[in-house]
Amino acid sequence: MNRLYFKAAAVCRATPGRTGRLVQIADATDVLVAGDLHGQLQHFRRIFELAALGKHPRRHLVLQEVIHGPHAYPDGSDKSHQLLDLVAATIVQFPGRVHFLPGNHEFAQITNRPVAKANGDLNQLFRAGVDIAYGEHAELVYEGMTRLIEAAPLGVRTANRVFMSHSIPNGDAPWNAECLTAPVLPPESFAPGGDVYRLVWGRDLSSERVVRLLKQVDADLVVTGHIPCENGFQIPNEFQVVLDGQEAPAGYCLFPADRPITHAELVACAGTVSP
Repeated sequence: MNRLYFKAAAVCRATPGRTGRLVQIADATDVLVAGDLHGQLQHFRRIFELAALGKHPRRHLVLQEVIHGPHAYPDGSDKSHQLLDLVAATIVQFPGRVHFLPGNHEFAQITNRPVAKANGDLNQLFRAGVDIAYGEHAELVYEGMTRLIEAAPLGVRTANRVFMSHSIPNGDAPWNAECLTAPVLPPESFAPGGDVYRLVWGRDLSSERVVRLLKQVDADLVVTGHIPCENGFQIPNEFQVVLDGQEAPAGYCLFPADRPITHAELVACAGTVSP
């Protein structure tokens, strides 16, 4: 399994149109982007079936935040590594067309920044689940998982100027968009106050902040996750769609990428799936 992860990481880095950790999609007819999946295998399967990548050779699939989920082994260890396994396999199966956007949970995991919930420290529970699943090979598999998260993009932008990221930085301090295109990111980018940290942890849904981001990333519309949505998605302003896939119904957006698109059209492309 560690070989699969190393290969998936290599595929991510070799994605056409990639600069730093920003992917510019130039050849897509359409894009399906899903909300945060957090170990929900059934939601992933429904999204993958809907994407039908084998039947649509110019369709791209964007997946975000897949670890730290509700499903556990008998001892309470987290099973969400199973979904990360599937994401790695999908990246390798459809190179250049599947884009994994890590979120705050993935970066908390690989930087050892505790994420505590009622059932314990999510980082420890995830690592314990990997140990149960892979036994004596767990260390190598976990290293591969880390490599994939480190290699995955932070943002994806389509030719028709739709930007996708896990979240939007809060407006409490200047944010440097060069973190998307820099060839190497310093460790402080991932620490509280750093540009990557703020990109994946921010919860500012104001029109003012969204417009500022869109100018920085040279886009007109944005699709994000990170915010729980009771109905699978929400429309917080006139530039954005927020998706959530961790509970049913799970939100997605399947939108055209080969022609100009308005916010109203983008909203009309949002939908949900259930297990």
